Amino acid sequence: MLDAAEAFWTVNKPINPNFTKDAAIVIANADVEECIKNLPSNQFNLIVSSPPYNLGKSYENKTDIDTYLTWQEQIIRELYRINSPDGSIVWQTGNYVNNCEVFPLDIYFYPIFKSLGYRLRNRVIWHFEHGLHAKKRLSGRYETILWFTKGDDYVFNLDDIRIPAKYPGKRHFKGDKKGMLSGNPLGKNPSDFWTIIQEELESGIIDIPNVKANHPEKTVHPCQFPIELIERFVLALTNENDWVLDPFGGVGSSLIAAVKNNRKGMIIDKESEYTKMASQRVVALQNGTLKFRPIGKKIYQPTGKEKVAQTPLEWIK
Repeated sequence: MLDAAEAFWTVNKPINPNFTKDAAIVIANADVEECIKNLPSNQFNLIVSSPPYNLGKSYENKTDIDTYLTWQEQIIRELYRINSPDGSIVWQTGNYVNNCEVFPLDIYFYPIFKSLGYRLRNRVIWHFEHGLHAKKRLSGRYETILWFTKGDDYVFNLDDIRIPAKYPGKRHFKGDKKGMLSGNPLGKNPSDFWTIIQEELESGIIDIPNVKANHPEKTVHPCQFPIELIERFVLALTNENDWVLDPFGGVGSSLIAAVKNNRKGMIIDKESEYTKMASQRVVALQNGTLKFRPIGKKIYQPTGKEKVAQTPLEWIK
């Protein structure tokens, strides 16, 4: 069982002397550019992150999109170096918005990854019901997750993320397999559209809410990863004891998703408030006190009896 001193690691010097294959948890309070330069090549089986969207939030500096993308490209080039040959990189992107004009970041990021030799395997759409309320355009309710592999021989554990089949008793109706079961006993391949729905069983769509006020994982971070979002990728794209890195680690949701599933994890973040919170959350996970939303849990659906789900009398004419 970990204590806070063992879990929390502040890095103010090159990380390489402290980096060993035997380490299971690394929390680096450091500048991402300086930190990754000192990490060993071909080490990390999965690199997963949601980079700052350059929206001018409290933890970001507002810059023009060309400067932002140049900065990101420098980081991604180093990430390619430290990504293992059979590894993957998963990049969650939203939109850069300037004067109410939307710049879809996944479109801008694709040529950066492609120029390095990455292969796009899926473009996952994560839809959620809560977010910023726009006044001059439709409210954004989805983000795009790009999954690239470094090569053609890559880890993909489909069986670990299968979902229940809608018709498990379905059989082939013609051909050599007539009368034989047509599905997989472990379930079906989930779709690349992840949203808030009532039943995964009915649609094959993965059901993951974003982290807002009433979410059990909510912390001080304004744009927090749901643990189960990363868990799906950890299970599918790595094996036990593999390394998972989040270069913009925030409060450690990616680290928790890795450690929870017997992987080795590392996060980097320049904000000490977030890395301290990540440390506390890792300790809580090890102690069995961390609150998190279990993977695959159904989304609560209002019955209409709740007061907040009813039309206010003031709105009724």
